[in-house]
Amino acid sequence: MSALFMSSCSNDSNEAVAQTTMSQKMYITIDGVSQSVTLYNNAAAQALVTRLQNGNVTVTLNSSGGFEIWGALGFSLPASNEQITAQPGDVILYNGSNICLFYGSNSWSYTRLGHIDGLSESALRSFLKAGESNISVTLSLEPVSAGISHVRMDAAPEDDIYYDLNGQEVVNPSHGIYIKNGKKVKI
Repeated sequence: MSALFMSSCSNDSNEAVAQTTMSQKMYITIDGVSQSVTLYNNAAAQALVTRLQNGNVTVTLNSSGGFEIWGALGFSLPASNEQITAQPGDVILYNGSNICLFYGSNSWSYTRLGHIDGLSESALRSFLKAGESNISVTLSLEPVSAGISHVRMDAAPEDDIYYDLNGQEVVNPSHGIYIKNGKKVKI
């Protein structure tokens, strides 16, 4: 009987979590590395998704208090603040127009936006550049790629010119993947 009760409670808990999150993911990209964010199903997160459907948003964030990076979004979202203790990985709306990305914890009146998926606290600190300032952060609905998206050849290619995946000419390529004559090659 108690096993049946426990499984019933567990299913209710799983359904409650599913009802509080959106199926739409957001991505946070810092220095070419994208991490997915599970968004909460609330007015602020829905408004953010609507805004991101018009294009990516890039903001400059700064470390503060030893537990977060934060800064102005440049627009406002509907706030539904509640007293919470933000945890590592939480993505929070503060004062309706600021975004906070947590690598530690803090109690305050916030609006939850989402949670960064699958990173340990130490990996979060590294990804979010804990302690640094002027961190360029891109919010998007798709992962942002940092590689070459289009190759254009202006002149006839020379057989001995190699480019790295950032599009920079490489004089003496060693082992790796390069672009030669507009195609990826492995050396």
